[in-house]
Amino acid sequence: MTAADLPSRLADTIRSTGPIPFSAFMEAALYDESGGFYAGGGRAGRRGDFVTSPEVGPLFGTVLARALDTWWDELGRPVPFDVVDVGAGPGTLARAVLAARPRCRVEGALRYTAVERSAGQRREHEGLPLRSTATWPDGGLTGVVIANELLDNLAFRLAVFDGVWREAFVDVAPVAGPSPRFVEVLRPIDAGALPFGLPATAAHGARAPIEVEAARFVVDALGLLDRGRVVVLDYARTTAELASAPWRAWLRTYRSHERGRHYLVEPGSQDITAEVAIDQLPPPTSVDTQAGFLAAHGLDELVEAGRRTWAANAAAPDLAALKARSRIREAEALVDPTGLGRFAVLQWVVGGGGDGGRVDR
Repeated sequence: MTAADLPSRLADTIRSTGPIPFSAFMEAALYDESGGFYAGGGRAGRRGDFVTSPEVGPLFGTVLARALDTWWDELGRPVPFDVVDVGAGPGTLARAVLAARPRCRVEGALRYTAVERSAGQRREHEGLPLRSTATWPDGGLTGVVIANELLDNLAFRLAVFDGVWREAFVDVAPVAGPSPRFVEVLRPIDAGALPFGLPATAAHGARAPIEVEAARFVVDALGLLDRGRVVVLDYARTTAELASAPWRAWLRTYRSHERGRHYLVEPGSQDITAEVAIDQLPPPTSVDTQAGFLAAHGLDELVEAGRRTWAANAAAPDLAALKARSRIREAEALVDPTGLGRFAVLQWVVGGGGDGGRVDR
């Protein structure tokens, strides 16, 4: 089987069993082992399909390394201090964090685990001082679980307003052609399955995610920890905000750094991503913007040091000076209020993880 076979295989399944939930379609489109977008080479990065904060440059990982040291100190400097990077992709964030040489690493406490479903992207972890795995590690950990732009790629059920809220399923149109054409069909949904924050009425055709997998992720991540915190960075709004917004503004596709086609077109050929309905997750201990989070962990100090280095060497810049100037530009992108800076940073603290708050698992 090849990646090109995925639409035909999905169509055969649908013809055999009937329409499938949108969540099943999205799961296959992104993660099918032989034809899914990520199995077929889809990835973050300037040479990939979209850019996340770690791909802007090493500054994001440098600031996160400072945050890890703060959290390590707050936990009493445990050994080992586990950091579980879920949805690690090719390891860009891990490389930047490790290269920053946080104290928890220098003093031999850091145990870094990169969790990535794609075998192709896991191969790029080779040579890094970390454990690379496709599955969650065992529980009972003390440390931090990090998910950077992962929840937006977790499959969700899709509610559509058509006089009442219904659930979107995916069927195959009965037309002849070289490849199947997928269509959306709406089916009744039990009111108990609808998110609490979903408004009673909405514009015709309005959509909203039902975040079963994202909520489960947070619960499972909390279950890994005896003490510590779960840190999620993603674009997020409330269910009501998503239901009232044009759906193409929050349910998007990407390929080669450009917006893709409709999410039902050519599954496996493009990324499918959606803003996370924050109110459908377990209530976090704290919520901040990415700009605020980075500032709280020393971004301004690092940028100012970069400015001084560049000013002192601009007349005859060496590599260090060029990296310092790059740090200034990276910071501008990371805190841009119209872009990455508006991302939400959600934290759940377990077992007295350091800031006086905690959540029950």
